[in-house]
This record gives sequence, structure tokens and C-alpha cells, in this order.
Amino acid sequence: MIQVCEPLIGVKELEYVTDCLKTNWISSGGKYIAEFEKGFAAYCGVKHGITTTSGTTALHLALAALGIGKGDEVIIPTFTMAACAFSVIYTGAKPVLVDSEPETWNMDVTQIERKITPRTKAIMPVHIYGHPCDMDPIMDIAKKHRLYVVEDAAEAHGATYRGKMAGGIGDVSCFSFYANKIVTTGEGGMIVTNDEKVADRARRLKDQAFSRERRFLHTELGFNYRMTNIQAAIGLAQLENIDRLVAMRRKNASIYNRLLKGVSGITLPVEKKWAKNVYWMYSVVIENEFGMSRDELMAFLRQKGVDTRTFFIPMHVQPAFKNMGLFEGEHYPVSEQLAEKGLYLPSGSGLTEEQISTVCEAVKQARKPQGK
Repeated sequence: MIQVCEPLIGVKELEYVTDCLKTNWISSGGKYIAEFEKGFAAYCGVKHGITTTSGTTALHLALAALGIGKGDEVIIPTFTMAACAFSVIYTGAKPVLVDSEPETWNMDVTQIERKITPRTKAIMPVHIYGHPCDMDPIMDIAKKHRLYVVEDAAEAHGATYRGKMAGGIGDVSCFSFYANKIVTTGEGGMIVTNDEKVADRARRLKDQAFSRERRFLHTELGFNYRMTNIQAAIGLAQLENIDRLVAMRRKNASIYNRLLKGVSGITLPVEKKWAKNVYWMYSVVIENEFGMSRDELMAFLRQKGVDTRTFFIPMHVQPAFKNMGLFEGEHYPVSEQLAEKGLYLPSGSGLTEEQISTVCEAVKQARKPQGK
């Protein structure tokens, strides 16, 4: 089976983890935490990095560090991972949705302002599948309405927007280092920011909000969102290799683009002139002209030994949120079509050209021309 996405682990990762074990620095203390935070923040072009246990906890911690809470609203795309909505709800705030635009599948910037109310405190753009959002108008809207911008760059390690690193543009940005991400720590996440006060507050909140005056004294609720030194050791080794990992993802995408170009009924991912897409997942949309549905294609590919995944299910149709009385009667047609027709093809950095060729040949075999 050609897996949809496997981590690429090298010799340095083993060396650094072994060092943690030999020195007994296996929990949330140790040199690799600070080195990974400093290195990743510098890579993003910002001053501060704060490691966390996951991308989800990074988002929650970022919102909490900004003081977002009960009665507030945060604008997010409906087409995203549920962690975005979860993180807003964890704070007591309410997620407010916008649809996607049909080319990059990122949040439709033209819909943001109409969703702003006196309760709106932040906008959360999500760089979907490795292609950055159109950040300039988002930042302009945020400045006009005095809102925070919390970038979700979980899927966009190394992506750029007009020469700036995705995750280095908003007030606070969040990353995931789950096993399928371009840089992985197994599980883990990070906040990056230029705001020293926000960084300081995030560090304190993630460590149970211990008082500076006395250990085990707490003046507010905190969280245990501490990454381990072992995870950070893996992350640092990955970070030292990030340019190669990004280049491998982009090379794989170029092979897919070449082999699938001209196949009727498949919409391939785009790369806008102002963007560098890192193709975290090589994602395609199966149109009616292909001759079979997305789900039928996935079943066919599985028989051929090719693993795939569907696109995200939009937030406004998720039962968990409907049961909370959220998003009642809301419809977002672009996101609904993406959820119905989109899938990921195998996308790991370590894929070979032979494997990609096998995947593409299977896709072409599956296609049923109209009228047949």
C-alpha cells in the first residue's frame, strides 16, 4: 500500500533523541526545547517560539494568551480542521464562519467584513493544504477593525506569501507537528509571535500558570501544554532539514502536475503568483466529467494499493456543533462542494517518482469517459 502520508525520519533525529535518553532530559526541561523554539521562530522570521503538545493546543493557547473569552467572536473558515472551531469554543468564544474561495480553497476574504460584529476579536486564516491565504487584505481588515490575526499555519511549514513566511505575518501564528506534517515531532505544536507580552503569557499559561512569586501558587487557570524534550529533539533535527523536506514536497507536486495534466474531470491544486505552495497534501477535486464519484475513485485506488483521504468536512455541517446550536441554517456552497468532491493523493516527502507514477496510472485507469 502506498500510504497517504508517512513521516521522513533521519539519523539526526535518532542521535538527538538518544542524547535525551542518555542525559535523562526526557520531560519538558532540556536544551532541545529552547533550541527548537528559537530555531523555528527564526525560520518564520519572528522573535518568539512557544512549544505545545499539539496544533490544537497551540491555537487554544494563542487565543487564551490574547485574552479572548466568553462573549467574544472569532472569524474562521468553515472549510478547515475542526481543531480551529474547537480552540475557539474552548475559550468560551464563538466561531463565526466564512466560505472558501474556489481556487486556493482558503477562506474567502471578501466575506470577512460582513461577519464582523462588536463582539469580533480575531480573524483566524487557515493556510489550507499548504497554500497560503491572501494575507494582505486580511491584515488590512484586521487593522481597520482593530482585530487580532491568528494564523493557522499547521499545514504550511515553509510556504510563503509575497516573500514572507506563512506563520510570520499575523499577530500570533500556530503550527502543528503531527506525524504527517512537513516537520514532525510525532505529536506537538508551536506558537510564534513578535509580541513579547503575548509570548510571556503563553509560556506561563501552558505551564499550569504557576505564579512567579511562588511555585504551586496559581492566580488563574492554566494548562499542561508542555512539549517534551524528546519531541523537541526530533523537531530540531527535522528543522535542520526543513528546506530539503519542503523541496521534496514541491518536487512530488511537480511530478503529479505533469502526469495528471490534461486528465479531464480532475481539478489540480494551484499556486498563485504571490504564493509558494508547499503541497502539504497533494489535493485534487473530482468533477462530474471524471465519470465516477470521489468515493468511487477512492475505493478503486484502494484496490490498487493506493491510500487516500477525503477533504475536511465543513464546520457548519458537523453534528458536534449542530448539537450546540451553532451554525443553524448556514450554507457555504464552495466548501460543501469541496467536501463532497475533494481527496488527498499520497503526499509524503519520501515518495519516489515510481510510486507517484503508479498512483497517477491508477487514477487514469479509473476514469470513465462520458458516454461509456
